[in-house]
Amino acid sequence: MVDDNLPIRLDLPRPLSVLFLDLNSYFASVEQQNDPSLRGRPVVVAPMDSDTTCAIAASYEAKRLGVKTLMNIGEARRRCPELVVVSGTPSLYVAYHNRVLEVVDSVLPVEKVCSIDEMRFRLLGEEKEPERAVQIAKAMKQVILEGVGECMTCSIGIAPNPFLAKIGTEMQKPDGLVVLTKDHLEARVSTLELTDLTGINRRMKGRLNAAGVFSVADLYKASAKELRAAFGSVTGERWWYLLRGYDLPEKIETGKSLGHSHVLPPHLRTDQGCSDVLHRLIVKATARLRAEGLVARSMNVYVSCFERSWGEHARIEATSDTLAIIEVFNSLWAKRDFSKPRGVGVTFTDLAPVSAVTRSLFDEGPDRSLLNEAVDKVNQKFGKNKIYLAAIDQAKDTASEKIAFQKVTLFSEGKGDNEWPDTFRGPKGREDA
Repeated sequence: MVDDNLPIRLDLPRPLSVLFLDLNSYFASVEQQNDPSLRGRPVVVAPMDSDTTCAIAASYEAKRLGVKTLMNIGEARRRCPELVVVSGTPSLYVAYHNRVLEVVDSVLPVEKVCSIDEMRFRLLGEEKEPERAVQIAKAMKQVILEGVGECMTCSIGIAPNPFLAKIGTEMQKPDGLVVLTKDHLEARVSTLELTDLTGINRRMKGRLNAAGVFSVADLYKASAKELRAAFGSVTGERWWYLLRGYDLPEKIETGKSLGHSHVLPPHLRTDQGCSDVLHRLIVKATARLRAEGLVARSMNVYVSCFERSWGEHARIEATSDTLAIIEVFNSLWAKRDFSKPRGVGVTFTDLAPVSAVTRSLFDEGPDRSLLNEAVDKVNQKFGKNKIYLAAIDQAKDTASEKIAFQKVTLFSEGKGDNEWPDTFRGPKGREDA
């Protein structure tokens, strides 16, 4: 396979072209900014305050005491008895995200929002000069301080391409500023571990080790052909160019999916509780499908457990009809076999625009499109769960929008859902100022 996006010439100039901004310990920092009583204390954000769940984000005060992201809360408390566990507030994180975008855009236009805590900027003209690029980075830090708050620090990487600029943000935390020019790339980046590089997890590290690549220095020593073999795809060849500062066109991602999962509170860790919450997740996910003008042709449902987990997959007729998908779920649920449930989830894949799917002439099932549309409109006008299925009565208030770094917006199931007042406890309007 040939990648037409790889450069033909190797003598191309590789000036500083990208500024990447990563907000430090974002969820925990937002909680500290919004609640002054949390400042200076070890804080973790979790789905719920339970020893069996895990930390989604940890403040730097917590990290210094040995608490890490994804650590079990029970273990985190053993390491740090004074730990404060805060249940995540996604609408708050989205509100602060939008505020950060607003203030940094006044310094330089945002080229791409990469996640809720990461954004990318393109440097043009004289902005590519190192001194000017550093001035821009410092100006961004200042507007975040003044316009959002003193808890909201960020690390900024400046480099010839987005790949290296993002790596730069990981090299100095918190509140870092790293410039990677093409003349010093190998020396600077080679100080990192393989797993410090975006895209190399433990599994990929093992694959690279098997190919004789044990360090970042080894990555630089290898030829493009050798890296292609080591990675097992053209991705390795792309890495050869990216590590040297070539600015390659981004690859278009495909294979979109849509789904929801939920960590069960103790009182719902039963067979009936799992069923109720899965029904609730299906209702929410199918409403999202309809809101985005999509239908699904494949469905996965699972129960993750402390002992024996369970999951099933089914191909389905292209649909976003809640009742039709619940019928499929009920047939899958009859095959369940699990023990000591912890969480549940449903995922739809093989998505397509509703306009691209024609209903079969031989489909004898009812057309409930008008019913689904009416339910969605009533809930959007009068509020979430004004109309809901009886099957989710015991679980209708569960599974609110989850914390997710890749989300920059939250799906609203009805009027007022996931809204947050436009308040920021930064220097502009801080209550304790």
